[in-house]
Amino acid sequence: MTDEKIIDGQEEVSEEVDLVELMNARAQGYGMLARLLRVEVDADTLKELQGMRFPTATGNAKADEGYRQMFEYLRRAWDDSVTELAIDFVRTFIGHGVNGYSAAYPFESVYTSERRLLMQEARAEVLATFRENNLKKDRWTEGEDHIALELEFMQRMSLRTAEALEAGNDDEAVELVRRQYTFLEDHLMNWVPMFVSDMRMFAKTLFYQGVAQLLMGHLEEDEAVLAALLDSVAENEPSAE
Repeated sequence: MTDEKIIDGQEEVSEEVDLVELMNARAQGYGMLARLLRVEVDADTLKELQGMRFPTATGNAKADEGYRQMFEYLRRAWDDSVTELAIDFVRTFIGHGVNGYSAAYPFESVYTSERRLLMQEARAEVLATFRENNLKKDRWTEGEDHIALELEFMQRMSLRTAEALEAGNDDEAVELVRRQYTFLEDHLMNWVPMFVSDMRMFAKTLFYQGVAQLLMGHLEEDEAVLAALLDSVAENEPSAE
């Protein structure tokens, strides 16, 4: 896989891509999104975000809009913004807790179960995937189908792929890419579009509006990248006689 080309959206990238660098960049993106969707933004994270340079032309309109909205909020942010963001985090992801429609609840089960309940079939499937890949969640007590943990799964698998590539284990790297693509299709892309729609309905700050757009754009772009990598592998496999 080390010398293959990838496709950005529908257009082939002409230059050869450093796949180790690509996997590390993917892991970084997934890690940032997981952090922002896992807990409220504290003062240190706010300062770190304000010091970041966001891209302006990723090739995905949703990601570009997400970065723009986050930048617009961050450039006007001040000390009280931590409190404002904490309030918006609760409003967006926790709500009043009256029913399954009071917030953008960050669990796959809510969006894939008939009665919008937690700890349903999706949680069991994600837990099984974690165990199959020898991954464990930390002491955090939320269900495995929380959006942050699903994003962290992609982050950790991306890092494993980079390690396999650096070690010259191309077959292992291909298998890891396949597992990521399967997880993306079977889980994240199966519910995140609905989750993002709810985020945009409940969030009041430009910051979390931007996070919603960035999340959807990031997943769309990553879906295209992983599909292109797997297509490239398939094209280079020897045909049966």
